[in-house]
Amino acid sequence: MATIVGGFLMSHDPLVFINPRKVDPSPVLAAYEAIGERVRELEATAAVVIGADHYILFGPTCLPQMAIGIGDVQGPVDPLPGVDRGPIRGNPDLARHIMDVGHGEGFDWAAAKSMSVDHSIGVPVRRCLPADGSVATIPVYLAAGVEPLIRPRRAFDLGGSIRRAVETFSGSDRVVVIGSGGLSHWVGLPQMGRINKAFDRMILDAVERGDPEALIGLSDDHVLENGGNGAMEIRQLLCAMGAVGGAGRVIAYEPWPGGVTGLGFAELGMAA
Repeated sequence: MATIVGGFLMSHDPLVFINPRKVDPSPVLAAYEAIGERVRELEATAAVVIGADHYILFGPTCLPQMAIGIGDVQGPVDPLPGVDRGPIRGNPDLARHIMDVGHGEGFDWAAAKSMSVDHSIGVPVRRCLPADGSVATIPVYLAAGVEPLIRPRRAFDLGGSIRRAVETFSGSDRVVVIGSGGLSHWVGLPQMGRINKAFDRMILDAVERGDPEALIGLSDDHVLENGGNGAMEIRQLLCAMGAVGGAGRVIAYEPWPGGVTGLGFAELGMAA
């Protein structure tokens, strides 16, 4: 049977790769590399990568609460220096099983038989998974960037459904789950460029404690005021926490001056 062997949380600020201010990105890139090394050590064969649409894949005519790629995968669609573009090896059988189990449990997955991912999934895939495609990707999108947003509790519970689906899959896959998003950032707002280190530390402290309830309990108004509209992406983190469980270990936190995001990286599933 398949099993979840680990999980990770990471930020995906595209400015790390565009780097318009020409600030040394090596501390951030080292965090991606550290996660990539752990993926190899865990001998993963598949990765469920949970991202948020940035009005790139889905426009105003279609805003799914949760979407999964069950067929061909490629991307990222947004060109970023140092982030390869092209086909991404998927795992349609496991993806369909996750969808089917979710449907049976009352999670209304939208499904894409062909999906071109954006940087929220493309960055983790290209920077943290082996370039040879030996770790297949199951792309998942949650409504965390454009209203109406998925409820935090629902995102966490969906992670539990993903876990149960993996555990009942007939294959022998070793799965890692990656929550891609956050931390504090204000997208297209007057505060853009602000990074709230105290807010970010609060999020990471909850991750280290293995305390999803502390994050679920945050109102959207509180998150918007203290972490910005981009911090609504804690939903991806909660989904991964729901899938993996356990306490976390912060790999790195970088309020990198070359970008606009508090960049957090953590490993999930550590002993409490």
